[in-house]
Amino acid sequence: MKDVAARAGVALKTVSRVLNDEPGVAAETARRVREAVEELGFRRNEGARILRRGQTASIGLILEDIGDPFYSALARSIEDIAHRNGSLLFTGSSDEDPARERALTLALCSRRVDGLVIAPASDDHTYLLPDIRAGLAVVFVDRPPGRIEADVVLADNVGGARNGVAHLIRQGHRRIGFIGDAPRIFTATQRAAGYRLAMAEAGLVPDDGWISMEQPTAVGVRLALTRMLGGPQPVTALFCGNNRVTVLALRALAALNLHPAIAGFDDFELADLLGVTVVAQDTGNMGRIAAELLYRRLAGEKGRPQRIVMPTTLIARGSADS
Repeated sequence: MKDVAARAGVALKTVSRVLNDEPGVAAETARRVREAVEELGFRRNEGARILRRGQTASIGLILEDIGDPFYSALARSIEDIAHRNGSLLFTGSSDEDPARERALTLALCSRRVDGLVIAPASDDHTYLLPDIRAGLAVVFVDRPPGRIEADVVLADNVGGARNGVAHLIRQGHRRIGFIGDAPRIFTATQRAAGYRLAMAEAGLVPDDGWISMEQPTAVGVRLALTRMLGGPQPVTALFCGNNRVTVLALRALAALNLHPAIAGFDDFELADLLGVTVVAQDTGNMGRIAAELLYRRLAGEKGRPQRIVMPTTLIARGSADS
């Protein structure tokens, strides 16, 4: 910095103000400092700056699977906010394993990240309390935390599924099947509740054989479809609980040469070309809001934990009319 100050003909404090974007420096002076920085190839000592601020300029992100399109879109929007705030983002996948989530989270805490955004796999986050008390900022996304109070950003899972199933009912369907994810997953149970709510509001009582909730696999989805579509009262329409289930169902239906009406929760690549009706989440906005809330907490914002519920959008594309 001394060399920069000498080249620009200013004091060290002036160089510091320019580098930290502080006010009080004339435009011409700031220009000379930046030119000197460029000419000398100066790089400030980020480690020293971090020690002065008491933060590491990094945050962590724990997702179920970074390869999933839903979570990759979420991660990208959080990364953009981190970049805007001068932070690095460290990301890990829990694979829906509570033990792995805990190990990843504590590993990031041991590296002194300033904050965490977590899409939880666990239903017990009391292990985070010591770090939260020590100043760690934490925001949960997509699912709420377990056994602690913390900021969380969610989609309207019940309302979205309700609207999707109600759309199928408006198309004249009365026997509607539901294929969801494992019942231990918060979003799966919420969307199943939305399905039941829409059916009840229409005076319809779903048969137990019309509902399947388990970890989605190609074999499991195919067996569920065979049962729902092959019984004495086959369903005429399907509502799928997430985009992975929808894709597996479309593949199985093509193999079985069956063509019920179909709608699903979550948009997915090529859904528009295939004409699949979906209940879409604004994933990017969800990630942005979660990250901005995290940085507000890091900046000192106080108050009770916030629970933000994001609306969903029904996108009708014709597949519900079959």
